[in-house]
Amino acid sequence: MFGKKSCSGEKVDETAVEAETAREPQAGAAPIQVPKPVVHSAAAKAEKAEQYYSLKKEIFSALIATIDVAALSNMEGEQARNEIGAIINDIVAAKKAGISLAEQNELLSDICNDILGYGPLEPLLARDDIADIMVNGASHVFIEVGGKVQETGVRFRDNEQLLNICQRIVSQVGRRVDESSPICDARLADGSRVNVIAPPLAIDGPSLTIRKFKKEKLKLDQLVRFGSISPEGAEILKIIGRVRCNVLISGGTGSGKTTLLNCLTGYIDPGERIITCEDAAELQLQQPHVVRLETRPPNIEGQGEITMRALVKNCLRMRPERIIVGEVRGPEAFDLLQAMNTGHDGSMGTLHANSPREAISRIEAMITMGGHSLPAKAIREMLVSSVDVIVQAARLRDGSRRITHITEVLGMEGDVVTTQDLFVYDIQGEDEKGNLIGRHRSTGIGRPAFWDRARYYGEEARLAAALDAAEMKVAA
Repeated sequence: MFGKKSCSGEKVDETAVEAETAREPQAGAAPIQVPKPVVHSAAAKAEKAEQYYSLKKEIFSALIATIDVAALSNMEGEQARNEIGAIINDIVAAKKAGISLAEQNELLSDICNDILGYGPLEPLLARDDIADIMVNGASHVFIEVGGKVQETGVRFRDNEQLLNICQRIVSQVGRRVDESSPICDARLADGSRVNVIAPPLAIDGPSLTIRKFKKEKLKLDQLVRFGSISPEGAEILKIIGRVRCNVLISGGTGSGKTTLLNCLTGYIDPGERIITCEDAAELQLQQPHVVRLETRPPNIEGQGEITMRALVKNCLRMRPERIIVGEVRGPEAFDLLQAMNTGHDGSMGTLHANSPREAISRIEAMITMGGHSLPAKAIREMLVSSVDVIVQAARLRDGSRRITHITEVLGMEGDVVTTQDLFVYDIQGEDEKGNLIGRHRSTGIGRPAFWDRARYYGEEARLAAALDAAEMKVAA
C-alpha cells in the first residue's frame, strides 16, 4: 500500500499499482472520468454506468494484485473493510480517477460486498420488503415487491462474477455448482431458499433465484392484519395446530405455503419432539426440542445421495411425536401418510396443488409414481385415515396471498374421498386500483369432524366460540 501497511503487513510497492494501470488497453489514454451525478437522459445514465463498472473492474483487479487475501479472511468484518478502503483510496489516487467522495464511498461499498459478501446482491438481501430475487445472467436482476415483479438497476461485472457468488452461496451448505453439476438447491444463513442453474444448461449465463424470508417470523395474527385469513379462521387454525390434527398445506408456487406452515408450528406444545425433513432447511421452529434433517445431492461420481424418502423413513426410528416435511413432491408421500397413521398425530407437510380436491389427487399420483402397486381405493383409504385437514393457500392475480380453504377430509363414499369446507374465501370484485376485494366466510359447519379431538385436548369451548362468531358474521 502506498506508504501504509497492506493486509500482509508489508509495504505495497507503488510500482505494482502503476504497472497495473500501464496494462490498460490504450496506453497513454486519458484517465477514466466518471460523469457528474446529474444526468438528463437514459443514454447518459447508461454511459455513466458503463464507465463506473469499467473503473470498478480496473480498481478491483489492482486491489486483488495488492492485498493478501489469506490475511484478509482472518480479520473481523469492520477491520477488513477499513483495510480495503485504505488500499482503494491509494489506488484511486494513483489512477487519478476524478470521482467524488460519494462515488468513492459507493465504489468502496461495492468492492467490499464483492470480496466479503454476495456482491451486488447485498443491498437487496438487506431489504425486508423483497420476497424474491431473480437473477437472469449478469445484466438482468428482478425482484418481487408486494406481489409484483420489477426490474432493478443492479448488475454484475460479468457472468464469471455471478457464478463465483453462486458458488460462494452453495459452498456454505456443503454443495457445489459448476459445469459438471449445473443445478443446485441451497439456502442462506437466514433460511432463504436458493436455486442455481449454471451454464451449459442456462444459456445466457447463471440463473440465481432466492426466495427471501422476512427477518421477523410471521404469526397468524399478522396474517389476519394482512387480510390473508379472517380472525375466526385464524382461531380455527390455532386450534388445529394445538389438537394435533394431521395437516396438508397445498398451494401454488409463491402462495405462502412455507410461511403458513411456520405459523401453524407456532402452536405446537413446547414439550413435543419435532423432526423436520427438507430439501433445503427453511423452517424456523421456535420449540426447544427440534431435530432438523436435510437431503443431500449425489457427489461428482453420482454416489451418496440421501433422498427425502430416506429421511422420512429414518424419522420413524427417532421417536418423533410430530414429523414435518417441508415439501412433499415424490414417493415420500407414502411414508408420510404411514407416519400420520401410526401414532405420529399432528404431522404436517406442504405440496403443490390448486385446490384441496386436487391435493388429494396429487398425493395419490405421487404414491403411484413411487412404484407402489396398490389399488387406487387402498391409497385413498390410507389417505382418509391419515389426513385430517387440508389448508389451501393461493396467490391471487393482484399479488395478494390468501388462505382460500380450510377443508376437512371426512371419509369415503364408494371410491370417492369426501371432504367438507369449514372456511372459504369468496372474491367479490376489485377496486379502482385493480386490487381484488373478497371476504372469508364460514360454511356453517357447527360441529367439525375433529370436534372429539378438540374436546380431548380441552379446546371444544374455544372451537365452538370461533365457529359461532364466524356464523354470526356471515348472518350479519
